[in-house]
Amino acid sequence: MAGLTMLLGRGALSRLACELTGVGREDRVVDVGCGPGGAVRQAASRGARVTGVDPAPVMLGLARTLTRRPGVAWLEGTAEALPVPEGAATVLWSIATVHHWSDLDTGLAEAGRALAPGGRLLVAERRTRPGATGLASHGWTDEQAATFADLCLGAGFTDVQTERREAGRHRLWVVQAVKPGP
Repeated sequence: MAGLTMLLGRGALSRLACELTGVGREDRVVDVGCGPGGAVRQAASRGARVTGVDPAPVMLGLARTLTRRPGVAWLEGTAEALPVPEGAATVLWSIATVHHWSDLDTGLAEAGRALAPGGRLLVAERRTRPGATGLASHGWTDEQAATFADLCLGAGFTDVQTERREAGRHRLWVVQAVKPGP
């Protein structure tokens, strides 16, 4: 049931991720926490080769069932242990899932390992209020967004930008960064 609810209203988030990263035919995208695969399919529709990574076999099964595009792979894994080779991605994103990462530093180190030099990182999280509980806490407060941006800098990313965005009915924090080139 959760996978089906994740399908509804997420198209705007997927389009925003593609637009902000400029995904195109030359890109290799890794979607960390891909769920049922909406953003994977959006990137694939732009010609990118895409790997969806999720820790939940049920989500990967749903994603496989819903996806009939070439150039798409599905792998079980977590942000802290990405099942992709070093430098495999030109774009790595995590849309509304970083709040589930068990270790932000390790997840960012893995993102840096998986990205090729010059690769683009995008993280989008729902804006939340301090003290929110339950599902209302799934996202970032202003302070959490700023802390994540600082962690990106500490992990060696450059051109770190944090901004408030809207995608459909979603009010978001978006952090973008670049893995330095050679």
